[in-house]
Amino acid sequence: MQRYLQNVTFIFHFKMFLMYINSSKEEEEIQIIIHYWIRTLNIQLGWIKDFDKFVVNYASTIFMFGTFRSSSKLINTFTGHTNNVWSIDYSTFDDRRLICSGSSDKTVCVWDVDNNKQIQSFNGHSNAVLCVKFSSYHNRQNVICSSSSDKTIRFWDFKHNKQLQILTGHTYAVYGIEFSPFNGGKYLCSGSNDSTIRLWDVETSKSLHVFNGHERAVWSIDISPLQSNNNNDNNKMNNIGVIGGNGYTICSGSYDNTIRIWDIETTKQFNIFKGHQDWIRSAKYGSNELINTILSGSSDKSVRLWDIRSGKQIQVFNGHTHWVYAVEYSPFVIKNNIGNSNVICSGSNDNTIRFWDIRSNKKQLYIIKGNKKEDNGIICLKFIELKKRDKTNNIKYDLNLCYGSNNGPIRIWG
Repeated sequence: MQRYLQNVTFIFHFKMFLMYINSSKEEEEIQIIIHYWIRTLNIQLGWIKDFDKFVVNYASTIFMFGTFRSSSKLINTFTGHTNNVWSIDYSTFDDRRLICSGSSDKTVCVWDVDNNKQIQSFNGHSNAVLCVKFSSYHNRQNVICSSSSDKTIRFWDFKHNKQLQILTGHTYAVYGIEFSPFNGGKYLCSGSNDSTIRLWDVETSKSLHVFNGHERAVWSIDISPLQSNNNNDNNKMNNIGVIGGNGYTICSGSYDNTIRIWDIETTKQFNIFKGHQDWIRSAKYGSNELINTILSGSSDKSVRLWDIRSGKQIQVFNGHTHWVYAVEYSPFVIKNNIGNSNVICSGSNDNTIRFWDIRSNKKQLYIIKGNKKEDNGIICLKFIELKKRDKTNNIKYDLNLCYGSNNGPIRIWG
């Protein structure tokens, strides 16, 4: 009975806690109440396993866009690349915050964000490096995957400074790559200038399937969060397919001006989005409450949001004056909509990063301008969480935006 009353009391007060967060006017208030609850619950509700972690995770998703907009500034620059930085990725290893990057200078570089220095560089590609990803298949083994105009996909061990394996099969440049969010990242998807998409088994280095349908180069690739299997019964079936990817799809953006969706298990194309008037440079799946959307950026200078279920365009965002190379869903929220991320951003060859409110196609929220001479255009974007100390010298995590530029510098705003 006592345990029951504890549960009821806890649920009531936790609901009140969430309501307070959702109605707070200031980020500082939110942080104070979260820290108070964590301390209180650790003492009074130790029987709830990992509850403190749940609260921390809930809190970590709350990044107020107004705070970022009012205080953001350039906080770091990495120089070393001598040409376009086409791609960046971010991960943590042994509490070290690392960025990897790929460039037209044919190199893959690794940067220690905390110490502001380059810690590794690979020059095994014979042409431009167009995409880089920390390998989710190799997990904590310090491995990067890169794709290149030399038609290959390569894996690098940046801890031991060596190349691990090469995937060959594409007949032209390999643009985007993406690891599967299922089966521990065992599968890799790639898009190419040969107009195809390939699915690879990373463990065996074999090409499992070639997706044909695009009429021109496939520049952008993404793999969905779990979509069609959203209930428990279906999730039990998730390992029945050929590679255990039931419910997962691929979206691809192409120089044929279309975005296409492919079912991973059946390998069938089941949707095509038309509306962009020029090459599609970036196409991304949403998550959480935006799980049924795709965000895209194009050489037609527009950013567009699509509804997967209806197959229709939801919003179009105009404002860029040159090609849009990169688009990202952000974890930022507008002050009065805590818990619902509603800010997207885009990077363009016009040397700007623009933030938009997805609820209005006319609501441009903020612009970050790159260095006109040193950057000469924004090509890729990545949101990263970095440590900082607050006024009381406590460590907290802030959301920062990292971008790669046409001329080589990689910069972090926060």
